[in-house]
Amino acid sequence: MHEYSIVQALMDRVGEEASRRRALSVERVVVRIGELSGVEVELLRTAFMTFRDRTICERADLEIAEVPAEWVCRECGEPIARGGALRCDDCGGPAKLRQGDEIVLDRIEMEVA
Repeated sequence: MHEYSIVQALMDRVGEEASRRRALSVERVVVRIGELSGVEVELLRTAFMTFRDRTICERADLEIAEVPAEWVCRECGEPIARGGALRCDDCGGPAKLRQGDEIVLDRIEMEVA
């Protein structure tokens, strides 16, 4: 379950930022998770709820924006339809993943003195 290690890294990063800004608490953590990232969103949410106890994130909400996979042609940049061959219908070029494999800490909302 790499979701636990992802949450641990997330908590470390949020803790560093909160400490740097002398935050009293973290209210919300917003992350973007790509469809092809290999992350189980519900497991990530459960892990966050477990790890947040006795941390600055103790009362924080976790907001997860799921990012759909999008492919484009590496040659001409045209979008490639979901479920189709990973080749461009226009020029025959190979597909390139534009988005959908990311795991990004997007925003931290915190209370500061």
